[in-house]
Amino acid sequence: MYNYYTFCIIKVVYLWGNEVCFMRVQILQVSTNEHVEAWIADGITNRLPSMHDGWRFNFPRHAKSRGAKTYVLVTAETPDIIEGCLIYKMLDDNQPYMAFIEIAPHNLGKDRRYDLVAGCLIAFACRLSFLLGRGPYRGWLAFDVQEPTEADQLKLMAVYSRKYKAVGIPDTTSMLIKPEDGEQLIEHYLNA
Repeated sequence: MYNYYTFCIIKVVYLWGNEVCFMRVQILQVSTNEHVEAWIADGITNRLPSMHDGWRFNFPRHAKSRGAKTYVLVTAETPDIIEGCLIYKMLDDNQPYMAFIEIAPHNLGKDRRYDLVAGCLIAFACRLSFLLGRGPYRGWLAFDVQEPTEADQLKLMAVYSRKYKAVGIPDTTSMLIKPEDGEQLIEHYLNA
């Protein structure tokens, strides 16, 4: 049923002096309203963004946690500038989990450089859920929303529901993206 997503358009390049596997995607350059080529690549731990760079999460620290796999989104034109970052884990070796996701500070607000960054990373996490998920968890993507205030948390959960079809688990901060919705995200953001 989901065999279509087991094939991966991945190439190997040298980025920051390291061999890196990547997948091509397109993101929207807001100033020109044109799509530009970008890559989702294995994160190089010594190049990950942190709070010292103005990001909310400390990706170098979180990338060292057990089972963490880190991915970055960069444009083909400026591969040294990270536009978004994702940490993906498998809980109990069979449950796909999006542990951390963040877009670069320069991609926030009305003056952002690029759009579609979060969508590409979430769709990529959905793709991983088909590739790595086991048994009844295959294709499901779980994640938690934890914001400083309850109002911010509810606002972000509403965005995940509206834009990415995530459903909240009552009385928790956890959300899920169902396999059929994950397929739609993959088709929209990764196969465009």
